[in-house]
Amino acid sequence: MALILKLIAGIVLGMLCGLFAPHWLTQLLLTFKGLFGQLLFFTIPLLILFFITSGIAALPRNSGKLLGRTLGIAYLSTICAGTLAFIVAAIVVPMLAPAAADLASIDGVNLTPYIEMNIPPVFNVMTALALAFVFGLGIASTQATSLKQLSDQGRDIIQLLLSKIIIPFLPLYIAGVFAQMAAAGTVFVTLKTFGIVLVLALVLHWLWIVLLFTAAGLKAGKSPLSLIKTMLPAYFTALGTMSSAATIPVSLQATKNNGVKEDVANFAVPLCATVHLSGSTITIVSCAVAVIMMKSNLEIPSLFTMLPFILTLGVVMLAAPGVPGGAVMSAVGLLGSMLGFGEGAIALMIALYMAQDSFGTACNVTGDGAIAVLVDQAD
Repeated sequence: MALILKLIAGIVLGMLCGLFAPHWLTQLLLTFKGLFGQLLFFTIPLLILFFITSGIAALPRNSGKLLGRTLGIAYLSTICAGTLAFIVAAIVVPMLAPAAADLASIDGVNLTPYIEMNIPPVFNVMTALALAFVFGLGIASTQATSLKQLSDQGRDIIQLLLSKIIIPFLPLYIAGVFAQMAAAGTVFVTLKTFGIVLVLALVLHWLWIVLLFTAAGLKAGKSPLSLIKTMLPAYFTALGTMSSAATIPVSLQATKNNGVKEDVANFAVPLCATVHLSGSTITIVSCAVAVIMMKSNLEIPSLFTMLPFILTLGVVMLAAPGVPGGAVMSAVGLLGSMLGFGEGAIALMIALYMAQDSFGTACNVTGDGAIAVLVDQAD
């Protein structure tokens, strides 16, 4: 929650700088934003490589049937949630949010940073994803302990970079984004879009929770409302911790209270904490539609164009790092390579996503309880 307050402070600071500070101070903030952005985009392929490799290699063994069923239901939930979010957002956001033409008609000052530096990534996002699957599945198959240790240590290094540098400095990065928008005169219409999208994402979260538990209730012959009520402690715990992993003890107990067999709950809940990201997918897809609306060089894609992005997103977020905003950090590369997002659009995405990260996490972990019920009934 402290991170959310810092992000809000960064937004306010950026707006004040862009509106009232001398241009040299705003340009100084833009210089930091540019340099920080280069570090961020350099890190993303490494994050995908090490985290997904480590995550696949660490999947439980000798439980193939239960593992396949849990992964299949979790992935299907994530993909269907993202598809629903895109359909709803593509209809609702254009009706309520300002279009790029409205933003382009606003007069303002276009400021540039003092220094620009290019730090190209070692490889692109799709290369990182392919490598992660080759090595992750290879390690799991051959029990290559040295490579497993290397992937785990690489994951730990990237997570340290995220937790000590990238996440702490995100508020200042966001301040640079909003300072640039304030100077250009587009900040207030952008904030209006923020509000619309955050409300839409929250409504979609609960819609998806109800749909999941309706399916689980029908399968188990139980009341969906009763199942949801039992999972509410996990929902509110996730709001406070912003971490699926930290909520596992609460969600595990709530799942057992819903009548799921102990061995199934003990397996499915911890696994879903890393592979089931329906709430995060809903938010990323909804925010992506909103950002596309605000950028004149982008247009809302068709459902068939968006589906490959959603399918790949469900894989890229596998074993997303256990730090706030891990899902959107994993998705940054896809936003650029598959949807054509530039640095400015990605910065808006990060700001939008981080503002509601706790709600997306709460949706993820609450849905884990429904998946555990479905897995239990299929056993």
